[in-house]
Amino acid sequence: MDNFQGPSVGTRIKSFFIQCTRVWQLLRKPSMEEFKSISKISALGLLAIGLIGFLIADIMKFLNR
Repeated sequence: MDNFQGPSVGTRIKSFFIQCTRVWQLLRKPSMEEFKSISKISALGLLAIGLIGFLIADIMKFLNR
């Protein structure tokens, strides 16, 4: 059996911070148009999940009578 234990904790933490720095450098503020479209899509998703939950709750109430 190999006794290879992989990179040390310090190396993994350093690698994590290097990756975070790369992502941070790619970030940019979204335009108002992008923000509006993301907000609309998120709102529709929340409404869909809420509607599904409501329907499931109604079905369960109907079945428990």
